[in-house]
Amino acid sequence: MNQHSIEQLKTYDPEAIAHYYRRRPLKVLGRALQVVWSFLGFLLGIFWDRIRKQTHTPQRAEQLRRILTKLGPTYIKVGQALSTRPDLARKDFVEELVKLQDQLPPFDNETAISIIHQELGYHPETIFVSLSENPIAAASLGQVYRGRLHNGDEVAVKVQRPHLLPILTLDLYLIRWGVQWLSPWLPVNLGHDLTLIVDEFGIKLFEEIDYINEGKNAEKFAYNFRDNPNVKVPRIYWDYTSKRVLTLEWIQGYKLNGASSLIAANVDINKFIQDAVEAGLQQLLEHGFFHADPHPGNLFVLSDGRIAYIDFGMMDQLDQYSKETIVDALVHLVNRDYEDLAETFVKLGFLAPGTDINPIIPALEQVLGDIIGERVRDFNIKTVTDRFSDIMYDYPFRVPASFALIIRSVVTQEGLAMSINPEFKLVEMGFPYIAKRLLTGETAELRRRLVEILFKDGKFQWHRLENLIALARRDEDFDILPTAQLALQYLMSEEGTFLRQRLIWALTEDDRLHTKEVQRIWDLIKADLQPARLFDVALGTLADLSPAAISQNSDSLNGSSPGD
Repeated sequence: MNQHSIEQLKTYDPEAIAHYYRRRPLKVLGRALQVVWSFLGFLLGIFWDRIRKQTHTPQRAEQLRRILTKLGPTYIKVGQALSTRPDLARKDFVEELVKLQDQLPPFDNETAISIIHQELGYHPETIFVSLSENPIAAASLGQVYRGRLHNGDEVAVKVQRPHLLPILTLDLYLIRWGVQWLSPWLPVNLGHDLTLIVDEFGIKLFEEIDYINEGKNAEKFAYNFRDNPNVKVPRIYWDYTSKRVLTLEWIQGYKLNGASSLIAANVDINKFIQDAVEAGLQQLLEHGFFHADPHPGNLFVLSDGRIAYIDFGMMDQLDQYSKETIVDALVHLVNRDYEDLAETFVKLGFLAPGTDINPIIPALEQVLGDIIGERVRDFNIKTVTDRFSDIMYDYPFRVPASFALIIRSVVTQEGLAMSINPEFKLVEMGFPYIAKRLLTGETAELRRRLVEILFKDGKFQWHRLENLIALARRDEDFDILPTAQLALQYLMSEEGTFLRQRLIWALTEDDRLHTKEVQRIWDLIKADLQPARLFDVALGTLADLSPAAISQNSDSLNGSSPGD
């Protein structure tokens, strides 16, 4: 690599970065001395705490936060990443690092104008009719100006900090080298290869500083929400966008920093929160492509009540299997099925394959057993993550990178909603949506998931079905009859043969007729089941069945039990 090649690095490559900095020992040494000097007092303090057998000292966590802020962009991002990793950092450190602000003083305007000129090939006066004299916002990676194009469109112009890549790569090189030597002294869970954690962080950081990538993320996000009238995504102006300059539609709204912003916009607070929760759940459980940094500065409420997302640098994608397994984990948690929950953690990568889950099951029950209370509405995501921190540091858990971002996203959204409505409960609003998706079974995978949830050790779990129906009915848009029709069609289909046989067997298993369980479910749904509508559903279901299917169903009803 030549002197300037590090600035042309497009993706995170630890080997290329190491090769570059090994040839520049003086530069590495200078930054290393600065970092070591900054951390020296902290490390000596940790050592002294251990001698005195004081493992939890609040001032030590606060000291770490101040050090990271002083060291600049890379270390601010490191602290923010650690604040989502209870598997790596102790709970007291996690709680303090959440306070890290992604803000630094702005760099000078002449440098910003020069970067725009260099990146876009034109002087800003040629592109913009007007551009704010000073940045309207400044963060650790860039700053934003307000401008107007010659066609009259108002835009936000995001300009990256100068020489950012050399700063980030040098810090990443030192951090990667340092964790190999300093792991025994760091307040982290040492059951994992911290070098891999650094590499995960480096990959996401490189994605975040690529503004072309951010623009593509915004367009993908907008496409996913094309049919949702409650979500607004700014348009990207590609003619005025490059790797280090991003020009996007100006969002005229109120920053989502509490109930006052909604009151100022004259917006229905409860409806807005419901729309925002459903948008968040759609990202995670339908699209799989989610906004991983939904803090108040990145969310706006518009005068028409819509929620607007900005800043798409920190995004991630979940595959279909992960989306559906997350649903499993939430259902197991609500049903207090801790063995199944532990097995789900293995499936999601929180525990390594082959991990002995037997000692983990009672730990889960002890920490999470009383978290739901008598009602699901008492469930709180922040409380779950706090309790989880208590066991993640003591057991061989590791939070996969995607799930660290999910935790950050969900907890941030819950905290934001609670700042608007202190009585807000994410699960009270969110679980009806999840239950509705399971019961309507839009995909074959979701239908299989429902079967897996309803049966355990070969036995039908009546209480799980009750919970799902009760939760789904809290959604005002949930109609039990179309769901019942879908269920009937599924049961009468070839795909539903297994479930049909199991349900018939479940009604009489354990040598008794399960009338009480059926009665409880009937009590939940009878108000919605008017005779005329029931008749229409039955006719519609029969009309969709072929004679061959009816004959097959008749044969299966007269067939042997599932145990034969």
